[in-house]
Amino acid sequence: MTNPFPLKPLLDLSQNRMDDAARRLGELIASEQEGTRKLELLQNYRDEYESRFHEAARNGISPEAWRNFSAFIGRIDEAIAIQKTQVDRSRQLTAAGQNAWMTQRNKVKAFDTLQKRHEVGEAKKAARVEQHQSDEHSANRYRDRGEAEES
Repeated sequence: MTNPFPLKPLLDLSQNRMDDAARRLGELIASEQEGTRKLELLQNYRDEYESRFHEAARNGISPEAWRNFSAFIGRIDEAIAIQKTQVDRSRQLTAAGQNAWMTQRNKVKAFDTLQKRHEVGEAKKAARVEQHQSDEHSANRYRDRGEAEES
């Protein structure tokens, strides 16, 4: 009978941690993509609003409308700056998540390697035992045949 892999609980734990890290990485990537999408929407909205402002300015607008356009563009610019900061932070978190996943994956690979070595060792042990039993059986048959011929 072969001995079970003694580090199996650690292998299972590292596999679970790798799965958790992969799940978390997926969430981080999705969050980064959503933040980038929001940033692009804000930038597109600002470009559209600015072109409307330029069009209105060409056609002539009141000083109050000018101030309103300018103030609103300023608020959009603030929102864009905030969103850029969030996207940058999200990218940092995604990079950290990738590193965490790779660390866990490397641990799983190390335990997998140890498990494979254990299995190879156990297979060699089993083969030696089987060969020994076969040799012993053959020796007994040879001995029994020799005794039968003597009688």
